Amino acid sequence: MTARVLVVDDIPANVKLLEAKLSAEYFGVVTATNGRDAIALCERGEVDIVLLDVMMPGMNGFEVCRRLKGAPSTAHIPVVIVTTLDQPRDRLQGLDAGADDFLTKPLDDTALFARVRSLARLKAMTDELRSRAVASVRLGIADPLATAAAETGLNGRILVVEDRANVADRLQSALSAFHVVEIEGDAQQAVVRAAEGDFDAVVVSLDLQGQDGLRLCSQLRSLERTRSISVLLMGETEDRDRILRGLEIGAHDFLLRPIDRNELLARVRTQVRRKRFTERLRDSVQSSMEMAVMDQLTGLHNRRYMDNRLAVMFDESALRARSLSLLVLDIDHFKSVNDSWGHDAGDEVLREFADRVRACTRGIDLVARMGGEEVVVVLPDTGRDAAYRVAERIRERVEGTPFAVQNNTREIKVTVSVGVSNRRAGDASSADMMKRADDALYRAKASGRNRVIVASAA
Repeated sequence: MTARVLVVDDIPANVKLLEAKLSAEYFGVVTATNGRDAIALCERGEVDIVLLDVMMPGMNGFEVCRRLKGAPSTAHIPVVIVTTLDQPRDRLQGLDAGADDFLTKPLDDTALFARVRSLARLKAMTDELRSRAVASVRLGIADPLATAAAETGLNGRILVVEDRANVADRLQSALSAFHVVEIEGDAQQAVVRAAEGDFDAVVVSLDLQGQDGLRLCSQLRSLERTRSISVLLMGETEDRDRILRGLEIGAHDFLLRPIDRNELLARVRTQVRRKRFTERLRDSVQSSMEMAVMDQLTGLHNRRYMDNRLAVMFDESALRARSLSLLVLDIDHFKSVNDSWGHDAGDEVLREFADRVRACTRGIDLVARMGGEEVVVVLPDTGRDAAYRVAERIRERVEGTPFAVQNNTREIKVTVSVGVSNRRAGDASSADMMKRADDALYRAKASGRNRVIVASAA
């Protein structure tokens, strides 16, 4: 997979070398010689991945990484620190700054390209979510990027797949200081537990006796319920080829033995933070989708959704010569509820009214709030007589029990009038059905309210 890679280094020879290597692998390359220019390029959305040197004048790479990962507009961009620094404390400092990986020069080209491709895939997976999440702000949802970027990566649920008891104990001891940790020694059972549990990350040993850690990784990536879980591989230095293969399969990161405790904690924290970042964006998108089609007060579908869905249901009914009926419900004297008891009480009545209507309908029925106190129910595969019975059941349920308001301290008697219609062979569109149901509702109101009127069959 290709990507736009930003190479940040103040030494021109280093920049040209990396630019040549990446271009030969068909990556697009952008360059910067200092931290401020690098941040500006990232803020303008011109890059997918950052390869960042540490030793630069003005602002070192650790600070650049920290700023990128701390800003909602750039926190999603993967950062790989590429440096001659090779001490464990340097690697830990980079990971603590939020880097997705830390590579030491001279670079292993195969490992570099595998890492860049892996991170490019991960970013591509979040880009669409991110753009939709940004759009959700227009619907009144709190800024999802700020919320996601503030994630700490702590208190995660971690599944460690390791069949050597002494190694598993050491891993659990290290990780338990900041996370909830479970151990599993059997690869197949690990898949089951990962699917059933709410884990943020799975740490997989490549040294499982008689079991294939890469196959486990592949299974975790392929199953719908485990696809979003971060996967870290643990292996020996000689497992290099298998680790690179694991990155191609979909593993997010890896650790080489002997495992440094602090590096383990830093890499796991990074993966938990990344997984939760994506979840925050996905939740925001889900909320925006719900707000686009749902009435926020009652939880019923809104008019925009109802208009589109009713047209589809009408066409399907006509095409298949199946029955389709429609109810228009209106709470009687609802204005007096607001005038006498206040708008908060009116809202309580509307919410309870919606609940009672839902309780009398099926999952395949469409229930939508048209506005004010008017609700429409569309009943597929339902003839006129059956629709009348549904309407009467709703009317009785509304009238039968007073509505509690003002935190259950008062009760209000509520009734509803209902107009019923069904699709006719000569109907040009669902608007014809709706007009007949509206006319029937008007007659129900005019003849005393608290009743169901069915549009004539003629």
